[in-house]
This record gives sequence, C-alpha cells and structure tokens, in this order.
Amino acid sequence: MKIAYIFTTLAKTGGTERIISQKASYYADIFGYDVTIINCFQRDQDANHYPISKKIKQINLGIPYFSQYRYKYPKRFWVKWQVNKQLNNSIRQYVQKVDSDILIGISYFKADVVSTVKCRAKKIIECHEAKQFTHSNFKRKRTLLTYLFLNYRRFSYFRTIEHNADAIITLTDGDKTQWKHSKYIDVIPNFSTMPVTKYSDCTYKRIIAVGRLEWEKGYERLIKIWKLVVCKHPDWQLDIFGEGKLKTDLGNRINEDKIKNINLNGVTHDISKEYATSSICVVTSRFEGFSLVILEAMKHALPCIAFDCPYGPRSIIDDGCNGFLVEDGNIGIFAEKLCRLIEDEELRLKFSKSAKEKALFFNPNSIMNEWKILLERINSNS
Repeated sequence: MKIAYIFTTLAKTGGTERIISQKASYYADIFGYDVTIINCFQRDQDANHYPISKKIKQINLGIPYFSQYRYKYPKRFWVKWQVNKQLNNSIRQYVQKVDSDILIGISYFKADVVSTVKCRAKKIIECHEAKQFTHSNFKRKRTLLTYLFLNYRRFSYFRTIEHNADAIITLTDGDKTQWKHSKYIDVIPNFSTMPVTKYSDCTYKRIIAVGRLEWEKGYERLIKIWKLVVCKHPDWQLDIFGEGKLKTDLGNRINEDKIKNINLNGVTHDISKEYATSSICVVTSRFEGFSLVILEAMKHALPCIAFDCPYGPRSIIDDGCNGFLVEDGNIGIFAEKLCRLIEDEELRLKFSKSAKEKALFFNPNSIMNEWKILLERINSNS
C-alpha cells in the first residue's frame, strides 16, 4: 500500500511532529507500506527534529509561507494570496506525482485542499487538536466584521473536510462528537514509544511540567497554582521543561511575584530522566488534542493532575485512581489537589501504580494495528 502524508515541517519540535514521525516509520518498517511525507514549509537543508525510517521518501517543498509577515497591510494580503496559491498548486502537483493509495492530511493544515484534491487516493484527515480550537483565532480580539468573516471561513473549511474526506480520525471521544456530518469518523488515540529505563518511586520532592511555553499550555495558570502551593510546602520544587514565545513573560512574572522554587529549564534531551526523578506531573493546558505528556509521565509511574480541558486529559486520567482531573480554570481546587498528593505519600504510591498500569493501554503495537485495519478497509473500498 502506498501512503502519502501532507504536513507542514518535520524540522521543528512538537507532539504532532513526533507522533507523525513515529507512525510513518511504523508503516514503513513494520507494515512494509510505501510511505512518502510531503513537507510544505521544510527546505532540504532543514534537518528533521525526530528520526524517521530510511525507507520513507521525503519531499520538502520549501514554500516560504511565513514571508507574508515581512510586509504590512495591504501588501501582506497580496503576498499571502500568492504564497497560498503556490502552496495549493504544489500540493496538488505532488499528490498527483506520488500517486498514493491513501492520502493523509492534518486537520489544522490545508485539510480542505487535501480532502478535495483530484486523485485516486482515499483521503483521511487526522485530528491532532480539538476541532473547537482549530483555526478559532481564540487569542486575538477582532472587530465584529472580521469575526464574522473568519467564522464563516472556518465553517466552510470544516464543511469541505466533512463532505469530501473519506474518513476523519480523532484522538478522543469528546472531539469525535464535534464532527457531526462526516462520511466516516472514528477514534484512535496516540501512543508513546519513549523507552523507560527507570520508574519514579515518587519520593522526590519535585513536580514536573513539560510542553511548549505558549498560551494554550496555560503556564500562567500553573504559576498562580504554585504560588499557593509553595507557601505550604517550601521544601518542594517545580521544574518546567520547554521553550516558547512566553518564556520571557513567564520569567518576569515569576520574578515580579518573587515566587520561590520554580525553574524554567528549557528543552532537555533526556526528558525520561526528568520524569523518573519527579513525583508528580502537572498539566494546566487550556486544550489538548491528546496529551502525550500525561501518557509519558504515566509510563514513568507518575501520578498526574490536569485541568479537565477539551479533550485530552479525560481520555487518559481516571480521576481519583491514577491522578486528579480538576474543573477547568479552578486554580484553588488544583492547588488543593496538588497539596494533597504532596502530603499523602501513600496516595502518591497508589496513583503511581495505577498510572503505570493505565499507560499499558496505549501500546504502540495495538494502536498501530487499529490504523492498519482502518487503512486496509478504506483502501479495499476503492
């Protein structure tokens, strides 16, 4: 079977980039599929951040999509139109050239083009973030006219996908309910291939948070939580691992409020070691497609506390069994739950055992076998 992915770039770090690299490699190495990844923004000189199978064919289009931001309006509109036209034409051209049996797109990137391109391939759209937050422009204030225009464009984008894609695959049951008009929809969660050489014994007086320092990860909420917790437990520390646009702002907030025992550590090349030397993992995201951080933490026997945001944490954390789910945005309750786990070592150890067991459900072999069944069924319906 020939499979082609349409993607942005494999030259940056991120959960989607990592899982696409792993899945594509599994298709090529284990199932023996002929796999091509078409990266729209990546140039040939840009190295992949995560390793991929040598059997995979990689095509880097190097479209200068972000060149539009060098210009002010109204010229930016013109440049954006030109670049988009080049991008859409290139996608169509290379899809025809590769001539795959299955064409896979990502929900937030050109999925409308992928699902309507003229070719013999069956089209599958993978959703790596909740639909309600995809292209939602939730961070910026807009005029009413702009808001209405963007909402209509977003509606048209999803309508095109639902009417034309042969299958839409979400990561959680919650997100599945948002796609009401698709031809076929199913849920297949992500997995983690991270090797574990050491499990946490949950005796370290350290809490860990991992992820990009961006608005959607809610780190300013975590800082507020920690400010309440560290006053009661000054012998514990919070270590945050990740890079992003908000690093300076978060650092300034920590310094201005004189919050103790909190560190912004940047990216580490051995996150497994950091999980294993922590006792609790915290996730304060505003939304998650599927939280690989929670899964990775649980693989290391770490209990987790997360806001019950759409939709990832609920699909992994069993509240009161292997961690805590907290009402989204409730800083006080989150701090209380964190203090409870800090103070109750017996509960931590109980959650730790359950977390390790829950992680086994997200076995790469079983999840990839679900993908194999799906792909071969869809391909056989050609």
